[in-house]
Amino acid sequence: MLVAAAVCPCPPLLVPEVAAGAAAELDSLRAACAEAVEELLAAGPELLVLVGEGPQAEVWTEGGAGSFQQYGVPIGARLPTGGVSGPELSPALTIGAWLLTQAGAQLPTHACAVPADAPVERMLGLGEGLAGLADRVGLLVLGDGSACRSLKAPGYLDDRAEAYDAQVARALGAADTAALAGLDPRLSAELLAAGRAPWQVLAGAGQQAGLGGRLRYDEAPYGVGYFVASWS
Repeated sequence: MLVAAAVCPCPPLLVPEVAAGAAAELDSLRAACAEAVEELLAAGPELLVLVGEGPQAEVWTEGGAGSFQQYGVPIGARLPTGGVSGPELSPALTIGAWLLTQAGAQLPTHACAVPADAPVERMLGLGEGLAGLADRVGLLVLGDGSACRSLKAPGYLDDRAEAYDAQVARALGAADTAALAGLDPRLSAELLAAGRAPWQVLAGAGQQAGLGGRLRYDEAPYGVGYFVASWS
């Protein structure tokens, strides 16, 4: 059963070594993520599951690792338990592993990559299945909002982006599983919202959990919507 969840964005710039001279610009975001992960761990889950976008559906149950080499930084991150064999963690999951490392997590941890175009019903079903993996399951869900929030955003400015992100922020803050389940995959793709599929996994996991939500962060630095939320 799902007992708690933390929702965090997954820009590589969260890692200070990657951000370098610009690291201070995201200090408030890092602090919000750290608080959300701390609350997740304080809920006493017996199993953690990371969920984030990846190029294809993959699951890690015996450990895993990723790196920030592609950003010119010779450091990596690994899941708290298990080995490092198997495929490399996707970039989103690598950020999740880094957040858990910063928090000193030592719980059994699985990771699940979901493709950007994954069908809604499949994501809801996956979430329901993840919630049933143990009596006390905690999710760390990684995903960004629209990358079309400004003229300098990766996807340029789209007038629909602000309203879309506001809808997501309300849903995450209220632990509204129905609203997250209702996010349109096509619109999400057009707005470059990388969190759509992971958020719908969360929706599936939380449908019967009766959790409340708290929105910790809702900003769009660099023209990309970033949200941090806690469900407990």
